[in-house]
Amino acid sequence: MGSTPASQGYRMPAEWEKHEATWVSWPKDPETFPGDLLPRVEETFAQMVTALSRGEEVRVLVDDEAAELRAKSYLKGSGDVSFHRIRTVDVWVRDYAPIYVKGMGLALTKWRFNAWGRKYSDLLPDDESGRRIACSTGLKTFESDLVLEGGSVDVDGEGTLMTTEQCLLNSNRNPKLTKSEIEDTLEEYLGVKRTIWLRSGIEGDDTDGHIDDIARFVAPGRALLAAERVPGDPNHEALGSDLAVLESSSDARGRVIEVTRLPMPRRVDSPFGRLPASHANFYIGNSAVVVPTFSGESDAKALKIIGGLLPGRETVGVDCRALVYGLGALHCVTQQVPAG
Repeated sequence: MGSTPASQGYRMPAEWEKHEATWVSWPKDPETFPGDLLPRVEETFAQMVTALSRGEEVRVLVDDEAAELRAKSYLKGSGDVSFHRIRTVDVWVRDYAPIYVKGMGLALTKWRFNAWGRKYSDLLPDDESGRRIACSTGLKTFESDLVLEGGSVDVDGEGTLMTTEQCLLNSNRNPKLTKSEIEDTLEEYLGVKRTIWLRSGIEGDDTDGHIDDIARFVAPGRALLAAERVPGDPNHEALGSDLAVLESSSDARGRVIEVTRLPMPRRVDSPFGRLPASHANFYIGNSAVVVPTFSGESDAKALKIIGGLLPGRETVGVDCRALVYGLGALHCVTQQVPAG
Protein backbone atom coordinates (compact mmCIF):
# COMPACT_ATOMS: atom_id res chain seq x y z
CA MET A 1 0.00 0.00 0.00
CA GLY A 2 2.99 2.32 0.17
CA SER A 3 3.08 5.12 2.70
CA THR A 4 -0.12 4.95 4.75
CA PRO A 5 -1.25 6.69 7.94
CA ALA A 6 -0.57 3.65 10.13
CA SER A 7 2.95 3.28 8.75
CA GLN A 8 3.58 6.87 9.84
CA GLY A 9 2.17 6.39 13.34
CA TYR A 10 -1.33 7.77 12.85
CA ARG A 11 -4.52 6.37 14.40
CA MET A 12 -8.17 7.40 14.54
CA PRO A 13 -8.88 8.71 18.06
CA ALA A 14 -12.02 7.79 19.98
CA GLU A 15 -14.78 10.39 19.83
CA TRP A 16 -14.52 11.11 23.56
CA GLU A 17 -10.88 12.18 23.24
CA LYS A 18 -10.44 15.96 23.31
CA HIS A 19 -11.58 17.88 20.23
CA GLU A 20 -10.22 20.96 18.58
CA ALA A 21 -13.52 21.48 16.76
CA THR A 22 -16.60 19.92 15.17
CA TRP A 23 -17.66 20.32 11.54
CA VAL A 24 -21.34 20.71 10.57
CA SER A 25 -23.02 21.72 7.30
CA TRP A 26 -25.93 24.12 7.72
CA PRO A 27 -29.20 22.57 6.42
CA LYS A 28 -30.76 23.91 3.22
CA ASP A 29 -31.84 21.03 0.96
CA PRO A 30 -35.63 21.26 0.38
CA GLU A 31 -35.72 17.76 -1.06
CA THR A 32 -34.34 16.26 2.13
CA PHE A 33 -36.44 18.51 4.38
CA PRO A 34 -39.53 19.68 2.46
CA GLY A 35 -42.12 22.19 3.62
CA ASP A 36 -41.94 23.27 7.25
CA LEU A 37 -39.34 20.62 8.06
CA LEU A 38 -36.38 22.79 7.03
CA PRO A 39 -36.86 25.56 9.64
CA ARG A 40 -37.53 22.88 12.26
CA VAL A 41 -34.25 21.20 11.34
CA GLU A 42 -32.49 24.56 11.55
CA GLU A 43 -33.82 24.89 15.11
CA THR A 44 -32.45 21.41 15.83
CA PHE A 45 -29.04 22.48 14.51
CA ALA A 46 -29.17 25.65 16.60
CA GLN A 47 -29.75 23.65 19.77
CA MET A 48 -27.01 21.17 18.89
CA VAL A 49 -24.44 23.81 17.89
CA THR A 50 -25.17 25.93 20.97
CA ALA A 51 -24.58 22.95 23.27
CA LEU A 52 -21.36 21.88 21.54
CA SER A 53 -19.93 25.39 21.14
CA ARG A 54 -19.67 25.84 24.90
CA GLY A 55 -16.75 23.41 24.90
CA GLU A 56 -15.19 23.60 21.43
CA GLU A 57 -15.22 25.47 18.16
CA VAL A 58 -18.05 24.50 15.82
CA ARG A 59 -17.12 25.02 12.17
CA VAL A 60 -20.25 25.66 10.13
CA LEU A 61 -20.15 25.03 6.39
CA VAL A 62 -22.28 27.47 4.37
CA ASP A 63 -22.65 27.94 0.63
CA ASP A 64 -22.51 31.73 0.47
CA GLU A 65 -23.08 35.00 2.32
CA ALA A 66 -26.86 34.60 2.40
CA ALA A 67 -26.57 31.13 3.93
CA GLU A 68 -24.08 32.43 6.49
CA LEU A 69 -26.43 35.24 7.52
CA ARG A 70 -29.32 32.81 7.86
CA ALA A 71 -27.26 30.45 10.02
CA LYS A 72 -26.09 33.35 12.18
CA SER A 73 -29.70 34.36 12.79
CA TYR A 74 -30.30 30.98 14.41
CA LEU A 75 -27.04 30.94 16.35
CA LYS A 76 -27.26 34.19 18.30
CA GLY A 77 -25.93 33.55 21.77
CA SER A 78 -23.91 30.49 20.78
CA GLY A 79 -20.32 30.08 21.93
CA ASP A 80 -17.29 29.42 19.72
CA VAL A 81 -18.68 29.26 16.16
CA SER A 82 -16.91 29.93 12.86
CA PHE A 83 -18.27 29.94 9.30
CA HIS A 84 -16.60 28.41 6.25
CA ARG A 85 -17.87 29.03 2.72
CA ILE A 86 -17.50 25.58 1.25
CA ARG A 87 -20.39 24.47 -0.92
CA THR A 88 -22.13 21.21 0.03
CA VAL A 89 -25.28 19.52 -1.20
CA ASP A 90 -26.61 18.21 2.11
CA VAL A 91 -26.00 17.98 5.85
CA TRP A 92 -24.52 14.49 6.19
CA VAL A 93 -20.97 15.65 6.83
CA ARG A 94 -20.17 12.53 8.89
CA ASP A 95 -20.27 10.49 5.72
CA TYR A 96 -18.50 12.66 3.15
CA ALA A 97 -16.05 14.73 5.20
CA PRO A 98 -12.52 13.41 5.72
CA ILE A 99 -11.82 11.35 8.84
CA TYR A 100 -9.09 12.79 11.04
CA VAL A 101 -6.20 10.68 12.31
CA LYS A 102 -3.68 11.63 14.96
CA GLY A 103 0.01 10.96 15.43
CA MET A 104 2.67 13.63 15.78
CA GLY A 105 -0.03 16.13 14.91
CA LEU A 106 -3.12 15.65 12.73
CA ALA A 107 -3.67 14.29 9.23
CA LEU A 108 -6.71 13.40 7.17
CA THR A 109 -8.02 10.29 5.45
CA LYS A 110 -10.24 10.95 2.45
CA TRP A 111 -12.46 8.07 1.33
CA ARG A 112 -14.71 7.69 -1.68
CA PHE A 113 -18.31 8.76 -1.09
CA ASN A 114 -20.84 7.28 -3.53
CA ALA A 115 -24.06 8.49 -1.86
CA TRP A 116 -24.68 5.23 0.00
CA GLY A 117 -24.42 2.88 -2.93
CA ARG A 118 -25.44 5.46 -5.56
CA LYS A 119 -28.94 5.75 -4.12
CA TYR A 120 -29.03 9.53 -4.59
CA SER A 121 -27.39 10.89 -7.73
CA ASP A 122 -27.99 14.50 -6.62
CA LEU A 123 -25.82 13.92 -3.53
CA LEU A 124 -22.81 12.45 -5.36
CA PRO A 125 -21.11 15.91 -5.58
CA ASP A 126 -20.59 15.79 -1.82
CA ASP A 127 -17.64 13.50 -2.51
CA GLU A 128 -15.95 16.62 -3.84
CA SER A 129 -17.27 18.64 -0.88
CA GLY A 130 -15.27 16.33 1.36
CA ARG A 131 -12.17 17.00 -0.72
CA ARG A 132 -12.71 20.77 -0.43
CA ILE A 133 -13.02 20.45 3.36
CA ALA A 134 -9.73 18.57 3.42
CA CYS A 135 -7.99 21.17 1.25
CA SER A 136 -9.23 24.00 3.48
CA THR A 137 -7.39 22.57 6.49
CA GLY A 138 -3.93 22.53 4.94
CA LEU A 139 -3.30 19.15 6.59
CA LYS A 140 -1.62 16.18 4.97
CA THR A 141 -4.31 14.03 3.34
CA PHE A 142 -4.16 10.32 2.61
CA GLU A 143 -6.64 9.29 -0.10
CA SER A 144 -8.12 5.80 -0.22
CA ASP A 145 -10.02 4.17 -3.08
CA LEU A 146 -12.29 2.43 -0.57
CA VAL A 147 -15.93 3.54 -0.53
CA LEU A 148 -16.55 4.29 3.12
CA GLU A 149 -18.78 6.66 5.10
CA GLY A 150 -17.81 7.93 8.53
CA GLY A 151 -21.06 6.68 10.02
CA SER A 152 -20.19 3.11 9.06
CA VAL A 153 -17.32 2.83 11.56
CA ASP A 154 -16.81 3.49 15.26
CA VAL A 155 -13.52 3.16 17.16
CA ASP A 156 -12.32 2.93 20.75
CA GLY A 157 -9.07 4.79 20.08
CA GLU A 158 -7.06 1.77 21.22
CA GLY A 159 -7.10 -0.26 18.03
CA THR A 160 -10.67 -1.61 17.87
CA LEU A 161 -13.23 -0.76 15.20
CA MET A 162 -16.90 -1.74 14.86
CA THR A 163 -18.82 -1.89 11.59
CA THR A 164 -21.51 -4.03 9.95
CA GLU A 165 -21.38 -6.66 7.25
CA GLN A 166 -24.57 -5.22 5.76
CA CYS A 167 -22.76 -1.97 4.95
CA LEU A 168 -19.08 -2.54 4.24
CA LEU A 169 -19.61 -5.89 2.52
CA ASN A 170 -22.50 -4.58 0.45
CA SER A 171 -22.13 -5.05 -3.30
CA ASN A 172 -23.00 -1.37 -3.80
CA ARG A 173 -19.83 -0.24 -2.01
CA ASN A 174 -16.71 -2.32 -2.74
CA PRO A 175 -17.86 -5.41 -4.67
CA LYS A 176 -14.35 -6.51 -5.69
CA LEU A 177 -12.91 -6.51 -2.16
CA THR A 178 -12.97 -9.34 0.36
CA LYS A 179 -13.62 -8.87 4.07
CA SER A 180 -9.93 -9.34 4.83
CA GLU A 181 -8.93 -6.78 2.19
CA ILE A 182 -11.31 -4.24 3.72
CA GLU A 183 -9.89 -5.00 7.18
CA ASP A 184 -6.39 -4.43 5.83
CA THR A 185 -7.38 -1.01 4.47
CA LEU A 186 -9.01 -0.01 7.76
CA GLU A 187 -5.84 -1.05 9.57
CA GLU A 188 -3.56 0.89 7.24
CA TYR A 189 -5.64 4.09 7.15
CA LEU A 190 -7.21 4.26 10.63
CA GLY A 191 -4.55 2.47 12.64
CA VAL A 192 -6.88 -0.24 13.97
CA LYS A 193 -5.82 -3.76 14.85
CA ARG A 194 -9.16 -5.52 15.27
CA THR A 195 -12.44 -5.13 13.39
CA ILE A 196 -15.68 -6.35 14.98
CA TRP A 197 -18.29 -7.15 12.34
CA LEU A 198 -21.89 -6.83 13.53
CA ARG A 199 -24.42 -8.20 11.10
CA SER A 200 -26.99 -5.57 10.17
CA GLY A 201 -28.58 -2.28 11.10
CA ILE A 202 -32.12 -1.08 11.75
CA GLU A 203 -35.18 -0.92 9.56
CA GLY A 204 -35.56 2.30 7.57
CA ASP A 205 -31.82 3.01 7.42
CA ASP A 206 -30.98 3.87 3.81
CA THR A 207 -27.25 3.65 4.56
CA ASP A 208 -27.37 -0.17 4.62
CA GLY A 209 -26.72 -0.61 8.32
CA HIS A 210 -24.52 2.19 9.59
CA ILE A 211 -22.97 1.34 12.95
CA ASP A 212 -23.78 4.75 14.47
CA ASP A 213 -27.47 3.89 14.57
CA ILE A 214 -26.94 0.69 16.53
CA ALA A 215 -23.66 0.37 18.46
CA ARG A 216 -21.17 2.86 19.92
CA PHE A 217 -18.05 2.65 22.00
CA VAL A 218 -18.27 4.76 25.18
CA ALA A 219 -14.93 3.73 26.74
CA PRO A 220 -12.18 1.22 26.02
CA GLY A 221 -13.73 -2.21 26.43
CA ARG A 222 -17.26 -0.84 26.76
CA ALA A 223 -20.03 -0.27 24.21
CA LEU A 224 -23.68 0.63 23.98
CA LEU A 225 -25.98 -1.40 21.73
CA ALA A 226 -29.51 -0.45 20.72
CA ALA A 227 -32.10 -2.95 21.93
CA GLU A 228 -35.65 -3.42 20.63
CA ARG A 229 -37.93 -4.91 23.28
CA VAL A 230 -41.01 -5.44 21.09
CA PRO A 231 -40.75 -9.08 19.90
CA GLY A 232 -42.70 -8.57 16.67
CA ASP A 233 -40.66 -5.58 15.59
CA PRO A 234 -38.25 -6.32 12.70
CA ASN A 235 -35.43 -4.70 14.71
CA HIS A 236 -35.87 -7.16 17.56
CA GLU A 237 -34.26 -10.07 15.75
CA ALA A 238 -31.61 -8.00 13.95
CA LEU A 239 -30.40 -6.23 17.08
CA GLY A 240 -30.55 -9.49 19.02
CA SER A 241 -28.14 -11.02 16.51
CA ASP A 242 -25.84 -8.01 16.83
CA LEU A 243 -25.92 -8.35 20.61
CA ALA A 244 -24.83 -11.97 20.40
CA VAL A 245 -21.87 -11.00 18.21
CA LEU A 246 -20.79 -8.06 20.35
CA GLU A 247 -21.07 -9.86 23.68
CA SER A 248 -18.83 -12.63 22.37
CA SER A 249 -16.24 -10.21 20.95
CA SER A 250 -12.96 -9.05 22.40
CA ASP A 251 -11.15 -5.84 21.56
CA ALA A 252 -7.66 -5.23 20.23
CA ARG A 253 -6.23 -5.51 23.73
CA GLY A 254 -7.99 -8.79 24.49
CA ARG A 255 -10.77 -7.40 26.70
CA VAL A 256 -14.23 -8.93 26.32
CA ILE A 257 -16.56 -6.09 25.33
CA GLU A 258 -18.87 -5.02 28.16
CA VAL A 259 -22.21 -4.21 26.54
CA THR A 260 -24.93 -1.92 27.89
CA ARG A 261 -28.30 -2.03 26.18
CA LEU A 262 -29.79 1.24 25.01
CA PRO A 263 -33.57 1.24 24.46
CA MET A 264 -34.87 1.94 20.98
CA PRO A 265 -37.45 4.71 20.67
CA ARG A 266 -40.99 3.89 19.67
CA ARG A 267 -41.48 3.48 15.96
CA VAL A 268 -41.33 6.73 13.95
CA ASP A 269 -42.97 6.68 10.51
CA SER A 270 -43.24 8.98 7.51
CA PRO A 271 -45.43 8.79 4.38
CA PHE A 272 -42.54 6.88 2.79
CA GLY A 273 -42.11 4.29 5.51
CA ARG A 274 -40.29 3.77 8.78
CA LEU A 275 -37.60 6.24 9.79
CA PRO A 276 -34.28 5.14 11.39
CA ALA A 277 -34.92 6.72 14.78
CA SER A 278 -32.27 5.69 17.31
CA HIS A 279 -30.85 7.19 20.49
CA ALA A 280 -27.50 5.59 19.55
CA ASN A 281 -26.93 8.37 17.00
CA PHE A 282 -25.56 10.67 19.70
CA TYR A 283 -22.42 12.81 19.39
CA ILE A 284 -19.76 13.24 22.09
CA GLY A 285 -18.38 16.78 22.36
CA ASN A 286 -15.84 18.17 24.79
CA SER A 287 -18.37 19.50 27.27
CA ALA A 288 -21.66 18.00 26.07
CA VAL A 289 -23.12 14.81 24.68
CA VAL A 290 -26.00 15.64 22.34
CA VAL A 291 -28.55 12.83 22.20
CA PRO A 292 -31.42 12.42 19.69
CA THR A 293 -34.85 12.40 21.32
CA PHE A 294 -38.19 11.57 19.72
CA SER A 295 -40.84 12.67 22.25
CA GLY A 296 -41.34 9.23 23.77
CA GLU A 297 -40.88 7.41 27.04
CA SER A 298 -37.49 6.06 25.94
CA ASP A 299 -35.99 9.58 25.83
CA ALA A 300 -35.41 9.92 29.57
CA LYS A 301 -34.06 6.37 29.85
CA ALA A 302 -31.60 6.93 27.02
CA LEU A 303 -30.38 10.23 28.45
CA LYS A 304 -29.80 8.62 31.84
CA ILE A 305 -27.89 5.65 30.39
CA ILE A 306 -25.71 7.70 28.06
CA GLY A 307 -25.04 10.36 30.69
CA GLY A 308 -24.05 7.72 33.22
CA LEU A 309 -21.52 6.17 30.86
CA LEU A 310 -20.02 9.49 29.73
CA PRO A 311 -19.63 11.46 32.97
CA GLY A 312 -18.14 14.93 33.12
CA ARG A 313 -20.20 16.19 30.20
CA GLU A 314 -23.65 17.74 30.07
CA THR A 315 -26.14 15.33 28.51
CA VAL A 316 -28.37 17.34 26.19
CA GLY A 317 -31.46 15.85 24.57
CA VAL A 318 -32.17 17.33 21.13
CA ASP A 319 -35.56 16.76 19.47
CA CYS A 320 -34.77 14.99 16.18
CA ARG A 321 -38.27 14.22 14.91
CA ALA A 322 -37.77 16.62 11.99
CA LEU A 323 -34.12 15.75 11.35
CA VAL A 324 -34.75 11.99 11.19
CA TYR A 325 -37.21 12.62 8.35
CA GLY A 326 -34.02 13.04 6.28
CA LEU A 327 -32.96 9.55 7.48
CA GLY A 328 -30.27 10.62 9.93
CA ALA A 329 -29.69 12.30 13.29
CA LEU A 330 -27.00 14.11 15.30
CA HIS A 331 -24.00 11.86 14.72
CA CYS A 332 -24.73 11.85 10.99
CA VAL A 333 -24.45 15.66 10.80
CA THR A 334 -21.21 16.09 12.81
CA GLN A 335 -17.55 15.25 12.24
CA GLN A 336 -14.97 15.73 14.99
CA VAL A 337 -11.58 17.38 14.68
CA PRO A 338 -9.33 15.83 17.34
CA ALA A 339 -7.08 18.11 19.35
CA GLY A 340 -3.62 18.01 17.82
